[in-house]
Amino acid sequence: MAVRVENQAPPLRDYNLVAENRPLLEAVRREGADWAEESLHALGDELGGEPLEWGRLANEHPPVLRTHDRYGNRIDEVEFHPAWHALLELGVEHGLHARSWRKPRRGAHVARAAAFLALGQVEAGVGCPLSMTHAAVPALRASPDLAEAWEPALTSLLYEPGLRPVGDKRGALCGMAMTERQGGSDVRANETEARRAGDGEATLHGHKWFCSAPMCDAFLVLAQAPAGLSCFLVPRVLPDGARNAFQIDRLKDKLGNRSNASAEIRLDGAWAQVVGEEGRGVATIIEMVVHTRLDCVLGSAALMRQAVAEATHHAAHRSAFGAPLVDQPLMRNVLADLCVESEAATVSALRLARAFDEGDDGFRRIATAVLKYWVCKRTPAVVGEALECLGGNGFVEESGLPRLFRESPLNAIWEGASNVQALDVLRALRREPASAEAFLGELEPGDAAHVETVLRNASEEGARRLVETMAVALQGTLLDRHGDAGVAEAFRARDGFGAFGTLPPGLDAEPIVERHRPRL
Repeated sequence: MAVRVENQAPPLRDYNLVAENRPLLEAVRREGADWAEESLHALGDELGGEPLEWGRLANEHPPVLRTHDRYGNRIDEVEFHPAWHALLELGVEHGLHARSWRKPRRGAHVARAAAFLALGQVEAGVGCPLSMTHAAVPALRASPDLAEAWEPALTSLLYEPGLRPVGDKRGALCGMAMTERQGGSDVRANETEARRAGDGEATLHGHKWFCSAPMCDAFLVLAQAPAGLSCFLVPRVLPDGARNAFQIDRLKDKLGNRSNASAEIRLDGAWAQVVGEEGRGVATIIEMVVHTRLDCVLGSAALMRQAVAEATHHAAHRSAFGAPLVDQPLMRNVLADLCVESEAATVSALRLARAFDEGDDGFRRIATAVLKYWVCKRTPAVVGEALECLGGNGFVEESGLPRLFRESPLNAIWEGASNVQALDVLRALRREPASAEAFLGELEPGDAAHVETVLRNASEEGARRLVETMAVALQGTLLDRHGDAGVAEAFRARDGFGAFGTLPPGLDAEPIVERHRPRL
């Protein structure tokens, strides 16, 4: 006799990931990308179908390194499951790697940010090559000849895997390789040597401890040149079709982000071209890093949103102790608290994206590091609590929450871990008064006064507390100004940032949860 399965939530699929994310849509309209709403709806509808399964498959079948072919020839290729290619092709077709540059206009960065956030709910791994390719364009523009040669392929909407010279490819991807074993975030300790080979050319000799997405067509790499630390473009394939001296030693066995390959590489005389001014490598590549840090914020906001969607969906369809979980006061408090955190992340991330559109370098300079620190730092707590809302079901791989949980710490580490961000904020506040004024000018007077009070006593050991204060002030201001009134009230009513589910009694939590719960 067939067993009836009751009191289980239906799978969260076949729904529009953009249309059902009200805070995201409101931010898109508010921050200047209302013109992109139709295309975003189309993307959200597509993502809610088969790509959800692609994300699962890409993680269950991680990439494999093939160092040699059957005849013993060195090939250094990474083999991916078809689901990875399907997801990456989807991202490229929708311009997540190029949307800001193909048709610059009001809201272009905001539209691209919303699309990136939506795809991040399905699978985070493909966000890495998409993000780095998008961020490489402004860095390459420091050398107009290189930009002219590479930008058409890097901004193409055609996905063309396989290694060939850039002149033979209509679509290409770009990565970066900065850190080394002995240096980590201290990139000035890099020991990779650049030996001059001609005007603007060099051969690179050294290693990189982390090279994300090593299957890309080219990489921005830091190396020590005669004039000092410099930025170089290293193609995987030379103009004549020969393989460059770019060897992959091994792939990292990572906690999460398992669909994406991260490698240790060796450069044994790899041909490279200098990007920007020799000796100004950090200043050149930082333009890339600024954009990828924005994507860390967006990626973390995406993980929060997906975790909240799963938790609220489950609670609406699962009953215990005589009532649906969503109707039980304590569970509703927990869910509402998670929803508030997710909305704060989304609202602040898209406000930051608008700063990129408007060339608001002062605000962007500090807000990027502030939100990179805070939103990424809050994500593991949000995902962990959402997982608990599903109980034992959430601890099982089939729920998808364990994959989100393993992914959740990553963005706080990539592109400069939390201490790096906090110290960067402290340095900018002290050295760049215009940036400090721009950030404080964004805040409501009460929030600005509170930040200034903490800033007066700021020290290196207290940098994290300062950045937390700045982030909460910014999010509070933005929610007051633009967010849902109930969400803004709940955010302000919090007594610190401890365990979720501690919102004070008397708040109307039900509409907050319903605002964030996806409808199938």
